[in-house]
Amino acid sequence: MKFRVATMLSAWALVLLPLAVQAEPAQEFVLQNGMKVVVKEDRRAPTVAHMVWYKVGSMDETNGTTGVAHVLEHMMFKGTKTLKPGEFSQRVAALGGRENAFTSKDYTAYYQQIEKSKLEKVMALEADRMANLVLDKEEFAKEIRVVMEERRWRTDDQAIPRVYEAMNASAFFAHPYRHPIVGWMSDLQSMTVDDAKAWYQHWYAPNNATLVVTGDVDAKAVHALAEKYYGRLARKTLQVTRPQTEPPQTGIRRLTVHAPAENPYVVLAFKAPTLRNVERDDDVHALDVLAAVLDGYDNARLNAKLVRTDKLANSVGAGYSSIARGPVLFLLDGSPSRGTTTEQLEGLLRAEVERIAKEGVSEEELKRVKTQLIAGQIYKRDSIFGQAMEIGVMETTGLSHRDIDRIIDKLRAVTAQQVQSVAQRYFKDESLTVATLVPLPLSEKKPPPASLRH
Repeated sequence: MKFRVATMLSAWALVLLPLAVQAEPAQEFVLQNGMKVVVKEDRRAPTVAHMVWYKVGSMDETNGTTGVAHVLEHMMFKGTKTLKPGEFSQRVAALGGRENAFTSKDYTAYYQQIEKSKLEKVMALEADRMANLVLDKEEFAKEIRVVMEERRWRTDDQAIPRVYEAMNASAFFAHPYRHPIVGWMSDLQSMTVDDAKAWYQHWYAPNNATLVVTGDVDAKAVHALAEKYYGRLARKTLQVTRPQTEPPQTGIRRLTVHAPAENPYVVLAFKAPTLRNVERDDDVHALDVLAAVLDGYDNARLNAKLVRTDKLANSVGAGYSSIARGPVLFLLDGSPSRGTTTEQLEGLLRAEVERIAKEGVSEEELKRVKTQLIAGQIYKRDSIFGQAMEIGVMETTGLSHRDIDRIIDKLRAVTAQQVQSVAQRYFKDESLTVATLVPLPLSEKKPPPASLRH
């Protein structure tokens, strides 16, 4: 996660923060069948974002069926008892809206953006496929080929995605985050329509879903519509999954990926804490600020020194996203310039963190960085869809939409001493996985299939 925002935003961030905090709060309801409904009124434009988030993602899969969460996401557009394959999307388009879906490690979400008077119609469509999906064997056979082609083009034939896939498989031994969201190819090849049916029957239930509606709406009216369309759906007994706890790492893990690419590349992944309690997890907020110190704006430390001044790298970065259901990583990455090796760049990246661990950051730099970071957090809310995304992510990862503003408060309160402290404690060899890309000639790279060219 990179926190790059325009200079204008940083100048106004602290001025606008009180206004952001004073904005109309989201309202929450729970239907009798256990479905949570969160509504955020925002009347700046006559549009609405309607999203259904299922608390199930690739981390809930088991060996042999990796990728099934993503495959089912595709199949959700293939018809219900009353809709033909593709008709869902056609109806949303006829209403003047746009729609899509996405699968992550932690959740699967479906959304429509629509003119406010059409909300009831898309809600009826979404509730229909929550309960009445038809999983046809022939449609599945066609769609699984699409997913396999997607995997080939977006991962197998792309150098950097291959590096990250291998890095995750090495950084996590036991936790299912080691599996790619799209699934391993062998699992896709052996997957059947019955695997998708079982996933749908086990997880797609109102009591495993959160409805998020943002935009030009009345919360009480949305509640009534939710009761009408989702409230009549039966709750299910959800499948119980056993925890898969990642064992402590005891030393550096290294791996190398050989793939067609223009430049070498290296990524360093350190085990880091996940946000569980906004009030108590102060290290998480300090690590957010540290990531911004390193790579939060155009002239942040990594880019200023390694790219602009020393010219030892073509690109560098830092990333940390603490909001997840499972364990998370703090990433340092970069592509060395000519004359610099990936081994040297690895040391240079670590040296910049070590410099903060030894010398700390000045109050002036800290203030500038936090202003940029907070500006990025606030301006995500300028979009109706962005607000719905923020609420949905929080709710499906074990936090609450009520924590959103409090996170900003906690970021503002981070001290220079806290930033120095986390730099000292979380970047040890025993928590590190290093993945290196060794480029092969680009002539070995295959062109994308016609169906995936844009």
